[in-house]
Amino acid sequence: MSAVGADFSEVGLLDRLDATSADELDQLAFGVVRMDHAGTVTAYNQAEAQGAGLKPERVLGRHFFSEVAPCTLNPQISQPLLQESVLDAELDYVFALRMKLTPVRLRLLKSPVSPHMYLLVRR
Repeated sequence: MSAVGADFSEVGLLDRLDATSADELDQLAFGVVRMDHAGTVTAYNQAEAQGAGLKPERVLGRHFFSEVAPCTLNPQISQPLLQESVLDAELDYVFALRMKLTPVRLRLLKSPVSPHMYLLVRR
């Protein structure tokens, strides 16, 4: 069951995202950053690439919090994702993208049974 057509706030979305290929993530209307549990980006969809102005090839394989989006290296975003074993939280946030403030709604997803954790972005 892939996440194609998924809603940003739907229950059980983490399982659907795990069953979705990187190419299928491009069909979602919201940004998806898929990371391993260390924070290395393993998938970066088109909605997020367009919103952030970063090409996926520039992001893949890099540490999201320290190399891609240092504005997320804080107690609200990186700490819960890196330290909690189970996480499903939504919050309003402001990205500082190249000094441009961008209000977003974020969803943080993580489970000990998933090989991935996710930062979802709705602009």
